[in-house]
Amino acid sequence: MLRFLAVLWVVVLSAYPVMGQAAKQKLLWSDEFNGSTAAPDPANWTYETGASGWGNQELEDYCAYGSKKTPCDPAQPNVFVKDGVLHIVARSDGHGHYTSTRLKSQGLKSFQYGRIEARIKVPKGQGFWPAFWMLGDNIDKVEWPTCGELDIMENIGKEPGTIHGSIHGTGFTGEKMGLPYTLPDGRPFGDEFHVFGLIWSPGKIEYYVDRPENVYATFTPKDLPQGAVWPFDTGKFFFLLNLAVGGEWPGPPDASSHFPQEMLVDYVRVYAWN
Repeated sequence: MLRFLAVLWVVVLSAYPVMGQAAKQKLLWSDEFNGSTAAPDPANWTYETGASGWGNQELEDYCAYGSKKTPCDPAQPNVFVKDGVLHIVARSDGHGHYTSTRLKSQGLKSFQYGRIEARIKVPKGQGFWPAFWMLGDNIDKVEWPTCGELDIMENIGKEPGTIHGSIHGTGFTGEKMGLPYTLPDGRPFGDEFHVFGLIWSPGKIEYYVDRPENVYATFTPKDLPQGAVWPFDTGKFFFLLNLAVGGEWPGPPDASSHFPQEMLVDYVRVYAWN
C-alpha cells in the first residue's frame, strides 16, 4: 500500500508541475491595500501627473492623491484606499474633460524574476483603458522602449471579454509581441475580480489569468523579430497601475460611456521561486 501511495503521489506531481512549484513559492512583497488611511502607501507608490497624452493620444489628466491642481479635486479623489481595495477613478466634468490616476512604484519597489500578480476588477464602457504593467528601472538612462515594457494586463472597453498581455522593447513595439485572452462564453472581465499574473524567469515571460496553471502567452528571445533586443534579463522593473480615458487603441468615450468608472485593485503580490 505504501509503495502504491508513493507512486500515486509521483504521478500527481508530474501531472501538475506548476502546482508543485507554486506550493514552494515565497511571498517577497505585497500591497494588500489594508492601510488605515485613504492614501495609497507612499512607501510603495508615487504618481505620474499631467495631461501629455502619454504617446497614446489619451484624453485624461492624471491626478495624485490629494492634488488641488486644476482640474484635480481633492473632494472627488481619483485614487483612494477603502475597505481593503485600491480605487482608481476616472471622472468627467461633462464638458469633455477627464481626470484619472496613474500610480507607479518607480524608485520605491522594483523586482526581477518570480511570479507577479494583481487581483483586479476592470471598469466597463467605451473609451476606458485599465492596465497593470511594468517598466525597466533604467528608463531615465536609456528611455523607452530600450528599458523594456511588460504589459501584464490591458483591457479596452469595446472588448469587454478580452484582455491583452504583451512585451515591448527595442525592435518590437506596437502590436508585434502581444496575445489576447478571452473568458469562456465571452463573459465581461468587468463582472468580477480576476487575477492577472506574470511568471518571469531568465529568457522567458509567461502571462496567466486567475491561476498560474492557466498560462495563455509565452515569450522568449527566439520569438523576437530579427534585430530586436531582449531587455528582460538586464535589471529590475517597477509597477504601474492606471486607468486611461480614450487613446488611439480604445477610442474616445461616447454616449454609452458612464462616469465615474473605477478600476479596483485588491492586491499586488510578488513571489520568489525557490
